[in-house]
Amino acid sequence: MAHEAIVEARNIEKFYDHPDNRPVQVIAPTTMTVYAGEILAVLGPSGSGKSTLLRILTGLSKASAGQVLWHGKPIDNQSLNVSIVFQSFALFPWLNVLENVEAPLKARAMDAIRRRKRSLKILETVGLDGFEAAYPKELSGGMKQRVGFARALVIEPEVLFMDEPFSALDVLTAENLRGELLDLWRSQSIPTRAIYMVTHNIEEAVLLADRIVVLAKNPGRIRTDLRVPLPHPRDRKSAEFVQLVDHIYKVLTQPDATPELAPAVSVPQITGDGKGAKFQMLPHARPGGINGMLEILSDRGGHDDLYRLAEDLTFEIDDLLPIVEAASLLGFVRVHEGDVELTTAGREYLEADMAKRKRLFNKAALEGAVLMRQIKRALESKSDRRLPAEFFHDTLDEHFSEEETVRQIETAIHWGRYADLFDYDAGSDSFYISEENRPAIEDNDSIWV
Repeated sequence: MAHEAIVEARNIEKFYDHPDNRPVQVIAPTTMTVYAGEILAVLGPSGSGKSTLLRILTGLSKASAGQVLWHGKPIDNQSLNVSIVFQSFALFPWLNVLENVEAPLKARAMDAIRRRKRSLKILETVGLDGFEAAYPKELSGGMKQRVGFARALVIEPEVLFMDEPFSALDVLTAENLRGELLDLWRSQSIPTRAIYMVTHNIEEAVLLADRIVVLAKNPGRIRTDLRVPLPHPRDRKSAEFVQLVDHIYKVLTQPDATPELAPAVSVPQITGDGKGAKFQMLPHARPGGINGMLEILSDRGGHDDLYRLAEDLTFEIDDLLPIVEAASLLGFVRVHEGDVELTTAGREYLEADMAKRKRLFNKAALEGAVLMRQIKRALESKSDRRLPAEFFHDTLDEHFSEEETVRQIETAIHWGRYADLFDYDAGSDSFYISEENRPAIEDNDSIWV
């Protein structure tokens, strides 16, 4: 029955503990439902908890708080009828194609004749008949992922979960597989009643999904939950398709704004409250990437549509958004309604020589980035202008996971070195202000702060 709730997450949260027992929240209280008869796509920037949420909903990971229900009952002590297709093909290299597909049925103790018959049927369904005896090393990436789909579908899951299943494939292969999956779903050639897909490809989500959930990060939480009113097959070049993609870019690039539907998409939408961020996160973009994007924008007249820019550069969310966020934080671009535009400061930066660019980046980083300001001021408070990286690590890990803490420090190192704010000594794992930079930085401190 359509709109029947299969999986429900009710106010679930996820915390990770540090050695000193300080919990770090990676998913804020979140409520989400997977309904029968729909493809649900979950989008979000890196670090928004997309895969963590999938693991909680499938029972692979336990929520720190809240409850997950399967057909209205707690998933604890229930056997969930779900399958997962991962980004990596995760095939057993010592088994042939047929044996790989049979593996989950064998684990369920299905008799040999039944599992062989069912496996051959699903291999034919996904276009792999004739390859039953082949081994993974003999297959292309697309064929390996077809085996992954066959292995997931052979158990006839009620919900098929997919964690970025097409991201490891080349563009044409991914496009073919998306189309084939959609054909199987729409023709009801598979018994699956719902599909839950984690992706970082906005176009992919709009192309396939009946409903799209967009997550924010730090901590992970729902920014918006909207239905896609476009009929299948969907035309990527239609005004409605492009407008919806633009709208999602707007939601992703304006995390503090209240999401609103694009005018042509007149369907109900559930929105998050836009709250929850605890500590400013440095976007993971290097100065070279920021400079490159600014130069491309300049060549395009100083502004462009984010969707068009990403399409032309063949960038996806995790490629483009950190660069845009970094340029915006530095004041070099302005993002509005899904468009990105060079600011006066951005134009001045582009027109400057290398020495002046460094000074402008220095000033912008100190004005816009809390972490850069904290590191510089802490170093200046020491007579020898040197502090162990562990000092800043301890501050950051109150707000971020260990992995994110390391990434924040790495990004700060790249920005600090480029702007001559400070340097980093890998041998002693410490930050320092070099002698050659001290006079200039100290003499101009009133300018930069």
